[in-house]
Amino acid sequence: MIADDRLIVALDVPNAVAGLELAEKLGHRVSFYKIGLGMLTGGGLALANELKQEHGKRIFLDMKLFDIGATVEAAVRGLAQFDLDFLTVHGDPNVVRAAKEGAAGKDLKILAVTVLTSLDRTDLDAALIQPGDIPDIVSERATRAFEAGADGVISSAQEAAMIRALPETKGKLIVTPGIRPAGSELGDQKRIATPARAVADGADHIVVGRPIWAAPDPAAAAEAVLAELASPQAQRPNA
Repeated sequence: MIADDRLIVALDVPNAVAGLELAEKLGHRVSFYKIGLGMLTGGGLALANELKQEHGKRIFLDMKLFDIGATVEAAVRGLAQFDLDFLTVHGDPNVVRAAKEGAAGKDLKILAVTVLTSLDRTDLDAALIQPGDIPDIVSERATRAFEAGADGVISSAQEAAMIRALPETKGKLIVTPGIRPAGSELGDQKRIATPARAVADGADHIVVGRPIWAAPDPAAAAEAVLAELASPQAQRPNA
């Protein structure tokens, strides 16, 4: 089966050795990988570089950076030298602007996190986040991130159609984690969708982790997601 870079596989495994083993099992089926904070001390940057430079894969570094502007800018400038594809930062406008400064002159796309897909309104209340429905908060954060220069946003698939309809989203990316093929366990996610639903609602890329890496046959699990992405149900209206 031919790879479809709309599928990003999250290498949420303990270390670079396990990540490389999983990538070898998936082989030509997967062209895009996400490496997150959990693997940072397990050789994540080395794995990102190896998959990019030696295997020709695209890499999404999911660091969700959040700090003062000068620190974010310096961190992004350092990460940009690895010739990666996507990098996440929190969607605060000052953070986004600093990240874009750090990525200047590179092809690295800065993606702003709106509201984590593992959170619901109860979680936001506990964190003293402003009142309101999550879709409204996501929409406002996405708009502000785009105005600050973000190349795209991370949001749940449940908000993808709403974000895609924003005028500020023209030419921007929407990447959706929290993807669960039919029959999959929710795990730590709360705002989820199937691969086809996410793409039909406006996502450019979907991130799938546990349903693939925890499957008895990861290659077969990846092929099932790819088949769904190729189905008529995954076509965007008016696309």
